[in-house]
Amino acid sequence: MIDTTVFQNKTAVYYTLGCKLNFSETSTIGKILRDSGVRTARKGEIADICVVNTCSVTEMADKKCRQVIKRLIKQHPGAFVVVTGCYAQLKPEDVSKIEGVDLVLGAEQKADIMQYIGNMQKLESGEAHTSALKDISSFAPSCSRGDRTRFFLKVQDGCDYYCTYCTIPIARGRSRNGTISSMIEQAKKAASEGGKEIVLTGVNIGDFGKSTGETFFDLIKALDEVEGIERYRISSIEPNLLTDEIIEYVSHSRRFMPHFHIPLQSGNDEVLKLMHRKYDTALFASKVKKIKEVMPDAFIGVDVIVGTRGETDEYFESAYEFIKSQDVTQLHVFSYSERPGTQALKIEHVVAAAEKHQRSQRLLELSEEKTKDFYSRFIGHSMPVLLEKAKSDAPMHGFTQNYIRVELDSSNQLDNQVVLLRLGEFNEEGTALLGTIIN
Repeated sequence: MIDTTVFQNKTAVYYTLGCKLNFSETSTIGKILRDSGVRTARKGEIADICVVNTCSVTEMADKKCRQVIKRLIKQHPGAFVVVTGCYAQLKPEDVSKIEGVDLVLGAEQKADIMQYIGNMQKLESGEAHTSALKDISSFAPSCSRGDRTRFFLKVQDGCDYYCTYCTIPIARGRSRNGTISSMIEQAKKAASEGGKEIVLTGVNIGDFGKSTGETFFDLIKALDEVEGIERYRISSIEPNLLTDEIIEYVSHSRRFMPHFHIPLQSGNDEVLKLMHRKYDTALFASKVKKIKEVMPDAFIGVDVIVGTRGETDEYFESAYEFIKSQDVTQLHVFSYSERPGTQALKIEHVVAAAEKHQRSQRLLELSEEKTKDFYSRFIGHSMPVLLEKAKSDAPMHGFTQNYIRVELDSSNQLDNQVVLLRLGEFNEEGTALLGTIIN
């Protein structure tokens, strides 16, 4: 038994970098500490514990992690500092040497934070607890709300794909998941806590079922039956795992929204081969076409990486034209960053930083054009919007079923309510449509 009396009335701050999965896991760590008597520090309050959940998808992410850790140590002098996440798993010794860090937890250890935190006495140097890649095998459940309206349900972890540019399989281990029955229980609990929308998260969620003999399609059918949840969103799914039966099911589902996020990474087949991706542009295009055939109003977000090794000017231009030709809504654009231990380092032809920036800007401009065109189609329409409370004096906002961001000048009394709004023109920033309540 762990003596939790030492944690009574202690305070903690949490900082998360990276993906939705990280946010979900941070929230679970927070719940573990709260159950032991630790409360979240108020704004401006010096905390007793700092927890940083890190990302390592790019070199810039690593740098930002170090900056955040050092800043929190400065802001909370004397706090017991715990660092976990992908950067902690990949570079535990580097992290433990940062002055002020006490505890570094790897992928296999973070869910067992109470086993390592001890009595929170500051250490002369940080202790690192990680496991070798072959020993990362457990699945830590997480269904978190945090300070958002939406819940994030972790359905899968790890990845078996080993794309040449990516360190995630090294940081998170092999693909694994919980059971469908455990996911149903977590969704029911979210509903009992007032949750109306759940986002399914993971590293490669379409791979769900490898460790339980089930399938992602089985999962979404089962979740669709949970009463109380009004909306589900699939956070990101590989094109080769987004089957036609999943698309067809979502098109007539009671609760799964017409909203997809599909990693493309490159619109050029030669670059996709260099990346070791498991599809080509023809397959990707067929998925977009299928979605739009059965759900013409669906939102489709797409991940794209620019400037990978081997991406010549000619390859980029063909990728750009392919992406431009696709009926997608928004691009999430990332500049390639060289990661130690990846196979991409063996590929010749390095793209200069200035060229990466130029390519990124062109795709971001294309994304803005596509998003505005998509939003414009719905001006004047009446659509249900799940509203979220505003921060400070900002207007409330929320999302339609097909993920159009809508702003509403209203009090926070409508927080977590689905309200029928008439969609008006763009706001001043051009990032949302203005909504008015239909009486």
